[in-house]
Amino acid sequence: MATYLRSVLILWLALALYVVSICRGDVGDIVTQDFFNGILSGAADSCAGKNFYTYNDFINAANAFSGFGTTGTSDDNKRELAAFFANVAHETGSLCYIEEIDKSNSYCDTTNTQYPCVTGKQYYGRGPLQLTWNYNYGAAGNYLGFDGLNNPEIVAQDDSISWKTAVWFWMLDSNCHSAITSGQGFGATIQAINSGECNGGNSAAVTDRVNYYNKYCGQFGVDPGSNVSC
Repeated sequence: MATYLRSVLILWLALALYVVSICRGDVGDIVTQDFFNGILSGAADSCAGKNFYTYNDFINAANAFSGFGTTGTSDDNKRELAAFFANVAHETGSLCYIEEIDKSNSYCDTTNTQYPCVTGKQYYGRGPLQLTWNYNYGAAGNYLGFDGLNNPEIVAQDDSISWKTAVWFWMLDSNCHSAITSGQGFGATIQAINSGECNGGNSAAVTDRVNYYNKYCGQFGVDPGSNVSC
């Protein structure tokens, strides 16, 4: 009898976990290949990102971080993914750019002793969310398993790593994820990614991000919510 009851309990738990997984959904159910291709179509054929950024590498990166695009309600999920890609589209020119255009700034914070700059290396923006600064490259590399300080260039050479640095920043190195899931709104993600644009710092850039966000929310069939600007 004990063995029978244990077997029933195991089956019940397995069914419960299966139901939860169905209810939670998957990032790929919202961000489809067609949606991704729609963004990529905005990049000219001459763009470096056109043949660099791939849907499969994004999905693999998304699945590597628990809770990304799967926390909260279905509307929360859609808003988070719309917010993520709105910022990506702005930072990369609709997945056109892999690296920052202006490479004159090395983005080396010499006061950071945990992740000291390596002579000759530049830590300007690279990847979907334009990972910047030596301390971000160092921390991302430690978490994801690459040498961000000695080889920051890999973020612009390996698409899998590139997408993972973006989701890593979103989930672990900023409050972007919690800003959406807690109802703070899209504006808080702009503040986290580039606070200098807010409060009139660069109104055109903020407007561009918000326009992308509203557009993607429309494509996902969800209301953008409140506090969309900053």
